[in-house]
Amino acid sequence: MSAAPALRGRNRVLVAIATYEERDNLPRLLVAIWSAVDADVLVTDDASPDGTGQIADAIAAREPRLTVVHRPGKQGVASAHVAAFRRALAQGYDAVVEMDADFSHPPEVLPALIAACADADVALGSRLVPGARMLSRSRLRSFLTRAGCAYARSVLRLPLRDCTGGFRCTRSDALRRLDLDGVRSRGYAMQLELNQAWADAGMRFAEVPITFRDRTAGRSKMTAGIVVEAFLAVLRLRFDARSRVRAVSRAASEQKQPALVEAS
Repeated sequence: MSAAPALRGRNRVLVAIATYEERDNLPRLLVAIWSAVDADVLVTDDASPDGTGQIADAIAAREPRLTVVHRPGKQGVASAHVAAFRRALAQGYDAVVEMDADFSHPPEVLPALIAACADADVALGSRLVPGARMLSRSRLRSFLTRAGCAYARSVLRLPLRDCTGGFRCTRSDALRRLDLDGVRSRGYAMQLELNQAWADAGMRFAEVPITFRDRTAGRSKMTAGIVVEAFLAVLRLRFDARSRVRAVSRAASEQKQPALVEAS
């Protein structure tokens, strides 16, 4: 295994991963992450019956860059990532990366994703920009991804091609401007909710092309309920302005942002 490139300067990045029954993926994913970037990783496990949390604990015992949080049951990816945001802000991280544990979000793209935040508040690993690919065994899932993004983009007028993906790097300065107590979504609809808040506040976005692959180990967490939640979230965000999570606009913030640089 090649040595991981270091993040230059004073920038500290926290990679946040929410897990549930990912014992076959998590150890390999952590190796891949640290081969790409020298970053701290926060694993939030929702009492996985397959022992994912215990496997994470064993790795953390010998790897100081890993922190494991255990929750008593399935509480959803949204609350896991909101808690990760709070931790990152409290501990002085400069950016937070959200990613899935099933290798659908390629760890080798992490340096480019982090580097994109040098000129943006939020950088997204995109399945739909030029240079991106979706290697899905399910034509239905590919169709739903494209149709769902087109629907959300047109209804919410988001400046993004891929507005529902969960592979995202956000500067801590952008997180500080966000009303984390106002996040309503429990699942992956949070991606839409936060992107909408940042768009409303005039944040700068960047999209980095990725190759999205279906998981090869473990069971998919995508359910009909998640699809319905996302569909309804678009309508809620469009027609009920009071339900939107708020972010302070760029113009209202005078805080200088530190530059994030690509790992080398």
